[in-house]
Amino acid sequence: MFYNADGGLTTAGYVLTAVAIFALLILISTLAGKQKKVTAKQLAFAAGALALAVVTSYIKLFHLPMGGSVTLFSMFFVTLIGYWYGPAVGIMAGVAYGLLQMILDPYIISLPQMLVDYPFAFGALGLSGFFSHQKNGMVTGYICAVLGRFVFAVLSGVIFFGMYAPEGMSPLIYSVSYNGAYLAAEAAITLVLLAVPAVRNALVQVKNQALS
Repeated sequence: MFYNADGGLTTAGYVLTAVAIFALLILISTLAGKQKKVTAKQLAFAAGALALAVVTSYIKLFHLPMGGSVTLFSMFFVTLIGYWYGPAVGIMAGVAYGLLQMILDPYIISLPQMLVDYPFAFGALGLSGFFSHQKNGMVTGYICAVLGRFVFAVLSGVIFFGMYAPEGMSPLIYSVSYNGAYLAAEAAITLVLLAVPAVRNALVQVKNQALS
């Protein structure tokens, strides 16, 4: 179930890996006294959102050569965890998802670049948690989370991949254009979906269930 015939992980195996990383981060944070105890129900809902993020990350509308792709709402499912349970749990979920993406779709040239592009950039998706109690917090939090990931992606592009900028183009402009293309595309698709009242209302009901 968790391993294919070649000995590699199946989709279920990757989902289990993401959930295990997230649970480990929660446990470490709880033992360190930096996070209140997370209930079994909260872990179950967070695990479900991470599972959906992993599955939808495989559905790529397009993939860029040096990393980055437009997926079917995978970032949104990660931001939901912060929207439900606040920034601390959301950021830990994002870091867990980032570490898994490092395994699934790695593009690594150095340790600092790896940290910026994976745990830091995806951890920024947990910034949605700062808007969990605000009106329209789901949409506002999602936008803020994507912008957070965008900032780290641009920094990585400038610092680690600036040499790939076309001759005469600023590395900053190149990085903004490269990373903005796929992040803005996925964000636009997601925001169109969230603009549908039935979808938005259903997600509010899910949050109520996650918190009940």
